[in-house]
Amino acid sequence: MAAQMPAIIVENDESSWQDQTGAMYHFPERYLSILTPGQRVIYYKGRMRDARFAQDRLSPAPHYFGVATIGRVFPDTNSHKRDNFAAIENYSRFRLAVPLRDPSGRTFETIPDSRQANYWRAGVRVINEETYNRILNAAGEGPRHSTRVTIPEEEELTSGSEGRRRMVYTTVYERDPRLRARALELHGTTCFGCNLNFEDQYGERGRGFIHIHHMRPLHHHGREIKVNPETDLIPLCPNCHCITHRDKNHTLTLGELREIVRYRYGDGRV
Repeated sequence: MAAQMPAIIVENDESSWQDQTGAMYHFPERYLSILTPGQRVIYYKGRMRDARFAQDRLSPAPHYFGVATIGRVFPDTNSHKRDNFAAIENYSRFRLAVPLRDPSGRTFETIPDSRQANYWRAGVRVINEETYNRILNAAGEGPRHSTRVTIPEEEELTSGSEGRRRMVYTTVYERDPRLRARALELHGTTCFGCNLNFEDQYGERGRGFIHIHHMRPLHHHGREIKVNPETDLIPLCPNCHCITHRDKNHTLTLGELREIVRYRYGDGRV
């Protein structure tokens, strides 16, 4: 059987989709026939519209910035529109941005005549082998062999993976966003401490938002450990998460956290 044609996946600076670069891609049902396990993809960003995102981009202009393959695909159980998640495997970020157009001024992607008006609006675009290879060649030395993913600042308490130490200015513990995504799939997005669900509370703007807490804090081990997202990770709202970690000498257990919540709000809250 012939290999499936590669594709472009679009990741926007601001989006309601729960993408995690190099770890998870969130997409609507109409792309299910394209994003299948083993599918080769190239990441793309459109023009930067807010300078706040400059540090997270390779260029303010539209560009391609990485290559990966699609892993397991599974439904978003919190979606009423049959949205889906795709695990991202073998992600490598380009050393330099590959512009939308090649040196001759032509776009790397060939736009069909029937889609001239709306081609760039598509979140997933199928390309041919020639286009795929031209973009990779234009990346210079090619993609870096790296799967490191930057954890957003607002999720710095989020526990995600195996806790391998690496030296920067102090010791930090690496986290794997794929474990976070698996924990969300298993446990959902309702806080295990106080039962808060952000979508119920804030509507669409809160959909999918939650912190993921390590039941066994990584820094207690000081070494790489195996993490089971079913038993080691739980969803907590930011308030419960911060309270759990507030005393650096004692991380609350889930039972201790729930006792505090019960005392304050009664049994019906949990």
